[in-house]
Amino acid sequence: MSEKQTFLKFFQVLNDRDLVEADNLLTAETQFFFPKTEPMVGKAHILKFLKVFFRQMPQLTFTVVKVIRQGERAAVHWTNRGTNRRKEPYENEGVTLLELEKGKIVLISDFFKDTEKW
Repeated sequence: MSEKQTFLKFFQVLNDRDLVEADNLLTAETQFFFPKTEPMVGKAHILKFLKVFFRQMPQLTFTVVKVIRQGERAAVHWTNRGTNRRKEPYENEGVTLLELEKGKIVLISDFFKDTEKW
């Protein structure tokens, strides 16, 4: 899989809520920085976070607007839209920085416009 395909696959994993494929994309050392949370290190911690995130946002779809790549690094501009577990509408826009090593994601760092809903 090419670097760009891996970057896009990450967002497909989020849209599909596919923890098995998320496990395949991450490493034991992957670092995840998400607003208003402590940094997470390792796929076990990240997968636990994603499981909670998917429960909180059961209907959330990411649309990739643009991928700006530099080798194994990318800034992915995205929008998302859906509903939370209380069926309230939610939408946001942001950028996720991703970094690969040997085809696996080793860094995820999220920046988004509206952090108040978290």
